[in-house]
Amino acid sequence: MNNVTVVNHPLVQHKLTLMRNKDTSTASFRRLLREISLLLCYEVTRDLEVEDVEIETPITEMQSPKLKGKKLVFASILRAGNGLLEGMLDLVPSARVAHIGLYRDHETLEAIEYYFKAPSDIADRLVIVVDPMLATANSAIAAVDRFKRRGANNLRFQCLLAAPEGLKRFTEAHPDVPVYTASIDSHLNEHGYIVPGLGDAGDRMYGTR
Repeated sequence: MNNVTVVNHPLVQHKLTLMRNKDTSTASFRRLLREISLLLCYEVTRDLEVEDVEIETPITEMQSPKLKGKKLVFASILRAGNGLLEGMLDLVPSARVAHIGLYRDHETLEAIEYYFKAPSDIADRLVIVVDPMLATANSAIAAVDRFKRRGANNLRFQCLLAAPEGLKRFTEAHPDVPVYTASIDSHLNEHGYIVPGLGDAGDRMYGTR
């Protein structure tokens, strides 16, 4: 699909396999999610703009590249998005953080907003929206809709797994927002879960059901 990047690095795929295993413990799942999010973050930030600045090393003066513009915004779709957020902040600790709370109505599968908090100047920043699963895409589409209404105009979406149905809906709704994922799985089941998937990421991360 256009504007979709599958991160097939061997370390990403290895860690994803461990996460898919139903016998992986809650503690291990959390640790792996944090580790894999750092690796995914390398890819989603690969083409950030840089500018040369004058610095002085212990040996001599030089021109050296530094990130250009305002700090990034990592936008977590609560609650499972926080698992990706932690690893990304390990890599870019100066990033700003936004949170959006959306829950899925289990009858209609529609996303319902209950919380939103973001930097006031997101129109001037790159916003990377994160959620482990892109299944029906209802939550992802709703989150990006809301960020655009608040002025964001430079967005990317990062997830761990995506279903073809969700990718199709998301890219049709937001063709200007690149998607980065570790895997495009087979399909959605009748309950809106990704197959083969890894179950409910939030439940597995927090040990809930």
